[in-house]
Amino acid sequence: MKYLVMVQGTQADYEAMRGKASATSPAWSEEELQAMFAYMGAINDDLSETGELVDGQGLAEPAQTRHVTLGDDGKAVITDGPYGETKELLAGYWVLECESLERVTEIADRVARCPQPAGAPDYPVVIRPIMDGSGDI
Repeated sequence: MKYLVMVQGTQADYEAMRGKASATSPAWSEEELQAMFAYMGAINDDLSETGELVDGQGLAEPAQTRHVTLGDDGKAVITDGPYGETKELLAGYWVLECESLERVTEIADRVARCPQPAGAPDYPVVIRPIMDGSGDI
């Protein structure tokens, strides 16, 4: 079965990784940032070796996000980010092919243990099974 494993973050978190602290997220040092990249890189390497990694990417900061909705007149309404009404957004993901929900949960547990500065917010790692077709609904 394929699973989408998602990590979340906020604009403040991205800014903190660039060294700008906020009320919700302390500034990251270069060493802390490198430790996070090394940790995630090791997870990616291990998942590649086991054949479970289908895809995985970090996403650009929320400030580079664009929302497209339809207005009452049926025309597109385009809004650039970041969004004050939205706390957390998708920060990165993996598409994994795992034997079981238990296995992907083990991987998510490992992701959740990624090193970060003391006081940085903890977000859940979200697991969503990927439907194989309309019969999965």
